[in-house]
Order: sequence, then C-alpha cells, then structure tokens
Amino acid sequence: MRILLVEDDLRIVKPLAEDLRHQNHVVDIATDGLEGWEYARSVNYDLILLDLMLPKLDGISLCKRLRADRSHVLILMLTARDTTLDRVIGLDAGADDYLVKPFELEELAARIRALSRRIPETKPLILTHGHLQLNPTSCTVTYAGNALSLTPKEYMILECFLKSPTQVLTRSAILDKLWNFDKASGEGTVKTHITNLRSKLKAAGTSENFIETVYGIGYRLISHH
Repeated sequence: MRILLVEDDLRIVKPLAEDLRHQNHVVDIATDGLEGWEYARSVNYDLILLDLMLPKLDGISLCKRLRADRSHVLILMLTARDTTLDRVIGLDAGADDYLVKPFELEELAARIRALSRRIPETKPLILTHGHLQLNPTSCTVTYAGNALSLTPKEYMILECFLKSPTQVLTRSAILDKLWNFDKASGEGTVKTHITNLRSKLKAAGTSENFIETVYGIGYRLISHH
C-alpha cells in the first residue's frame, strides 16, 4: 500500500516508517497538517495515518477537509487522547479507524490489514509473465516454481513491470512510483536495482532477459510467447 504518515513526533515517525517499509509499504511523511493536505492532494494514497494533534492544521480539520474534497482514502487516526468523545469526534470527522498511543507495531499492522480488506481489490490476481509469477497477496515471486528473494524495492519495481507489461517505464516514472518525496534517490539508484533484479532472475534459472533497456527512454518487459 502507499501510505501517508502525518505525524509531528519524530520519535514515533522513524521507527513507524521503517516498520511499514519493512512490510513492503511505500511511505511518505508529513510533519504538519498543511503539509499532509498538500501530499494528500498530489498523490493517490491507499491509507493515511493521521495524528490528532498537529501544528498548522489539526488531524480532525484535515480529515474533514479530505472528506469535503470527496477523498475516499482510508484514514486511521493516531492519538494520545483516549476518551469516548475523542473517538466519536474522529470517526464523525470521517476517520475509518482509531488507534490510541502508545501502541504496539503489531497492533498497527493488524489494523492496516483489516482496513486494506475494505479496498475493492481484496484478492488481486497473480501476475504472470512466462514462467515468472508474482503473488501480490503474499508478496512472493517465483520463477518456474523457484522462489526469488527480492528486496522490497526490487519487488515493487518488478510489480510495476508486470502490471504494465507492454509499457516502457522511464527511470523517473519508476522513481515517482516507489520513492518518497524526501528521499534523495536518483535515477542511478533505479539502474542499480534493475541490475540486481536481472541478476536474481538469471540466478533463478531464467534463460531470457526479462527486462530490456530502451536506450534513452527507460525499461520494458520483453514479450515472451
């Protein structure tokens, strides 16, 4: 999932973002409500983790603004205030769920899994390309039945190709899909991940080069008949 974390407590932000990325989520971070609003308007997120007490624009106001803007993004409120009134106000503002700080990362992961089941594509199709298979539900990749051990970014790059099998993907387009706004990853980083991905595919027994370089433009999957 692509997740926006709107939280001003940096002690929470770092471990939370690291844990979410470890679970193969793409995470963007905003540290105040107005920045969160700008992110939410410019990117199509699956889920927003929204702190209640934020500078510039509080979580309730941001939640109301998103719903007034007809955004259907899933919103999980995070707050240190555990009263029935706070929960009611948050849910009435349009939040889908509510989690009280401090919370265990396992509980947050369980809440996110429960919310993700509300997204229409609950059981995505297994993506195939020749003998290559990617299962979005289990986040596993196999070639001719042999499992591939990919890093989260290698997995997500491969998923991008399999979802757009006839499209040429530029390095900047891949960066835009996968990297956070605040990450200083360049197009050379994409090239490194593509090289590693090709090596792992070859090591798994592929006799073909799955990913072709389209010089001056980007990359595409080679069609196998």
